[in-house]
This record gives sequence, structure tokens and C-alpha cells, in this order.
Amino acid sequence: MTKPPRKPSEPLLGKADAPLRGQPRRRRDPAQHQLTLDPMPARIDPCLALLKPRPPKGRQWAFEVKWDGYRLAVHVEPKGVRILTRGGHDWTDRFPAIVAQAKRLPVSTAILDGEAVVFDELGRSDFGKLQQSLGGRGGKRVSWESVLMVFDVLYLDGHDLTETEFTARRHLLEGIVPPGGEEAIRLSEEIEADGETLLRIACEHGLEGIIAKDRNSTYRGGRGGEWQKIKCIQSDGFAIVGYQRSSSAFGNIGALLLAARKEGQLVYVGSVGTGFKADQAMQLRTAMDKIKVSAPAVRYTGRRKNLIWIKPKLVAEIEYRAWTHDGKLRHPSYKGLREQADNAAIFELDPASSSSENSL
Repeated sequence: MTKPPRKPSEPLLGKADAPLRGQPRRRRDPAQHQLTLDPMPARIDPCLALLKPRPPKGRQWAFEVKWDGYRLAVHVEPKGVRILTRGGHDWTDRFPAIVAQAKRLPVSTAILDGEAVVFDELGRSDFGKLQQSLGGRGGKRVSWESVLMVFDVLYLDGHDLTETEFTARRHLLEGIVPPGGEEAIRLSEEIEADGETLLRIACEHGLEGIIAKDRNSTYRGGRGGEWQKIKCIQSDGFAIVGYQRSSSAFGNIGALLLAARKEGQLVYVGSVGTGFKADQAMQLRTAMDKIKVSAPAVRYTGRRKNLIWIKPKLVAEIEYRAWTHDGKLRHPSYKGLREQADNAAIFELDPASSSSENSL
């Protein structure tokens, strides 16, 4: 016996010709958890590393290479990318390769914290090469060779991460900027090593030093000690208060006279006569001759002749090995001028240190 045909079933979503309707929207329970989005800050005051003579010990500390360049914050926003210096100046147009790479990152919004560097032939960050790529201090040249070594993420896809512990921020960062690669934005990798061992290796390879970061710390602006820097060779900013004129030197600069701050006052800390390149010396001489003064900004009792005094407006980055017993820089070498846009700071002497007012 033949079975009667089955009755056609109704379409899965109802009658085919009927309009589709969703469920009526229920009123939101005020007690229900709400996922809020944090407004994106226009700028975040950068966390700065506190100088220490040796690396800290303990499992709470993560270690990275210390990069020698310009501190930058890269803001990825719906309307585009902004690059701000440590002092809050907009340098977006100076780093086109970094901007282009930032637009390709897998984020909707983000603030990345890092250091713009230019590498030498051995793969070391070279502050002088970075300055040359930007046209020198005060220059307006575009730097295509600069690379952003990014080491933190402070804001991500609508969420402020500054109150999040460092370990979690690093985990998120590694999902945005993977290790390795040759792009204009690269991850500053955490190195699994004892601090003392890493510092020794860094110094053997001619690097500037290392950075130690507290894994449990949140992100705070200023030098709170959550981040620490340990250098192979000391390098700091000193005010130029004058120069010794010499007919046989580049730019006629025999030596620069330097000062540090001590309890709010500038004090003389010696001179530097090495490290100048010809083009640097000429640019420096031009800048200094515009701010000549008749009297020095520091007390000077030395015996040098042919001295020209200037207003202490220029800050030089100086490498040095140590301090002498009378408060002078030992084996100093000129690296370049710090940009005002990079919030150039003058080295602060410990108030308990010996006087720096003795003659050479």
C-alpha cells in the first residue's frame, strides 16, 4: 500500500513570504555588568628609567636592551596616526616609515611606547646616526631609516592599560608586534637572563646598557623606580655654557665647557674636546654664536684661554667613564645635541657630592 505524501513543512524561519522579525528588545537590567570604553588620552606622561649602578636581583624583574635614540609615543586613531616626542611635540611627519607600519598593525586604536633608533653596521642603535637622519638638531629632515623599538602598549582598542600590570601589557604587545622581523616597528624583546650576565654581554657587544622593569608594576609617568637603567658607559645631558676657541679644530671649537645642576644652580663639571664631526662642529658653532654673553653662567676658576661664554640653552649628550674626585667628567666624548622637543634634561648632581667648582 502506497503511503500518502507528507505535508510540506514550514520554512525554518517561518512562512517564506512573511517578514522576518527579531525578538522584542528587553529593558537592560541596571545591575548587569557594563563593558565600558575608556576615552583615548591625548598624551600620556612617559615612564622614565631611574639610573642605577648595577642590575636589580629577583624574579620580579624583566630585562631588555637599552636603546639609544628618541623616545616616542605612537597614537593609532580612527582618523590616522600621530607620533609624539617625550616632550609632547608632534613629529608625525618626521617618521613616515613608522607611520606607514603603524597603519598596518592589527589594532583599531592604540598607544605604543618606544624608542626611535637608527642602527649602525653592527646592528647597534647609534644616536649620532639618528640625528644625522633627521638633519641634525633643529633640522626638519624626514627619517626613512628610523625604526621604532616598541616596548610597551598603554592603550588598546578602547581600553586604558596604564593601571594594568607590566606582564599583562607585554603579553598584549606581543600579539600586536611579534618578535623578529625587519619592519619599521619592531618588538624590544624581553631577554631571559640574569641581570649581571646580560649587562656584561651588552657591554662586550658595545651596547649602551640594559633596562630592568618590575613585572608587577603599573605604568606611571616620571622616574618612580619601576623601570631602572644600568649603563655600560655613562651618558647624560649637560648644559653648554661656553667653548674654547681654537684655529686648528673643527668649527674652531677646541672644547665645550659643560655644566650640571646642583640644588637648582648650574655648576661647572669640566670640558669635552672629542667626538665632534666636521659638520656637527660647524652647526654647533653657528648655534652658539647666536647666544653669546659676556659673563659665564657658572663660577669658573680654570686657566683656559680664548673662552667664549654662551647662554645655557643648548644641552649636549656626553658619554663619560666616571667622575673625578673633584667632580669633573672623566674621559668625556661629545655625542650630539639633545632636542628641546625630546624634553632635554640637564644632569642633576647629588647635593651631597663634592664641589664641582674647582679648576681643571
